[in-house]
Amino acid sequence: MNEAPAILFVCLGNICRSPLAEGALRTAAREAGLALEIDSAGTGDWHVGNPPDPRAIEVAREQGVDITTLRARQVAYDDFTRFTHIFALDADNLRDLRQLAPGETTAEIALLLDLVPGREGQAVADPYHGGAEGFAQTWADVNAAAQALVARFS
Repeated sequence: MNEAPAILFVCLGNICRSPLAEGALRTAAREAGLALEIDSAGTGDWHVGNPPDPRAIEVAREQGVDITTLRARQVAYDDFTRFTHIFALDADNLRDLRQLAPGETTAEIALLLDLVPGREGQAVADPYHGGAEGFAQTWADVNAAAQALVARFS
């Protein structure tokens, strides 16, 4: 395992929730002076190689965060030993990650909002089929989790 924490955020397609989580933590870690490896992926392969959803890009931009260079990828076998922590953005993806995890998994696999007091067991809502307000709520959720991760690793 890496000496510094290595964080992977996982949702279904890696174009909405997980890239927003990646952007939120990259920004929070940089502001806190933390050296973290941060990435995101999806359990599905539909969007591999694509940039984040334009609505995700816009909500991040409104917060001063640029996620335009991120590209969707699918969770890989070596992610389970490359990363120290893999955070699913909902219970379905958590279940899928636990099923995909090889026997030699060294990463802690957990639900992202378990890090946020009062939100334990909850999912980061998938904004894909909704409007801008859903993306704003997703940003609020992943940003709260990013702040909790910064506090945890500071």
